[in-house]
Amino acid sequence: MMLKVVTSGLLICLLTVPAKAATNFDYKGHIKYQSLVTNYPSDSLFQTLTDDPARDNNAELRLNFSAFNNPWAFHADYQLLIKSGDSVSLQQQNPGFGLTSQLITNDNNRLMDLTHIISEDEDSISAHRLDRLHLSYTTDQSVFRAGRQAVSWGNGMIYNPMDFFNPFDPAAIDKEYKTGDDMLYGQYLLDSGNDLQAVWVGRRNDNGDISHRVASSAVKYHVFSDDYEFDFLLAEHFDHRTFGLGAVANVGGSIWRSDIVVSEVNSDNIVSGVINVSYSWVAWNKNMSGVLEFHRNGFGIEDGNYSPANLARHAELLARLQRGELFTLGQDYVSASATVELTPLWLLTSSLFVNLDDDSRLLQLFSLHDLQQNLQLFVAVNFPTGDQGSEFGGIDSGITGMPLSIDESVFMQLAWYF
Repeated sequence: MMLKVVTSGLLICLLTVPAKAATNFDYKGHIKYQSLVTNYPSDSLFQTLTDDPARDNNAELRLNFSAFNNPWAFHADYQLLIKSGDSVSLQQQNPGFGLTSQLITNDNNRLMDLTHIISEDEDSISAHRLDRLHLSYTTDQSVFRAGRQAVSWGNGMIYNPMDFFNPFDPAAIDKEYKTGDDMLYGQYLLDSGNDLQAVWVGRRNDNGDISHRVASSAVKYHVFSDDYEFDFLLAEHFDHRTFGLGAVANVGGSIWRSDIVVSEVNSDNIVSGVINVSYSWVAWNKNMSGVLEFHRNGFGIEDGNYSPANLARHAELLARLQRGELFTLGQDYVSASATVELTPLWLLTSSLFVNLDDDSRLLQLFSLHDLQQNLQLFVAVNFPTGDQGSEFGGIDSGITGMPLSIDESVFMQLAWYF
């Protein structure tokens, strides 16, 4: 059924693009192989649920297709996903385990069901899906797109409270593509250089019905000048009104960015925000760059108590974790990242995440190396630390003396682009 829907959608979109001799086509894509090895502490609950170390092997084929006939354009991105290993086995044996985990991005609550599970067993799963499928109309001053697409808003460099349309996990390693949503998007560029953007994201509720209570509509006005930029956001997101204010300034060669987002939830105003500074320099004949950021998660837990009973009392936090809008349990975080260009084809990056509420930390070390023109090797190592019960040290599982803790992990990805 899914393949019929996909095929029909492609044909409709292709036929919608005016068929003239000026139509241009573009094809590109990649193949990625990923390997992940994760160690667990001796007292971790994971020791009783999976192997130690846990090993996973994943593969992805992505094919991006575009057709252009000015001012019209059509775009479709196809994904073939294969996942196997201990993480798959853990999820298959314990459905719904964890706060945010999802083996394959599903379309249960999207307008269009463009994901299909090809096969699955106790330790492997394969699926194919369309992550982009949209038609656009572009002029010198305006853009309009309809269909599955991705939009990124906000000034956060690591955490991003203004980006609530499928944001990246701050600790995610591969951030090449955001997951698409089914939406209408419009942008108008004023003569002054300012621009106005509007988005409507339609969704289905858990009963499969299209409902405004789970939809999102937002308008953002961007003001641009030589030294300053401002964003003004007004939105209704899952039946909650949301207001946002963002700013960017160039100060002494560094870039300062900030966002404040206020969400009205049950007559309360929940305030989240981020402020960061980024700077680039040259040392030892190497190009370097760094980011320092403070993040306030207004929906988070301030006392470091992440027990199942206390988490259950924070319904809005859990809802956003499960929707993939938030990835943190606490309220206050400091993060830092530094990158050194060893060669034009080899970057080393270190990132540190600190939960100020429970004093737990996550250190990540990355190596990104272009082996050849179209071949890229990505290696990362994660080092979580913290007391038992803390976010990065291992939250309370509900079983005494057996937290949900993880030790160091190693990630390797080989990507070939064509």
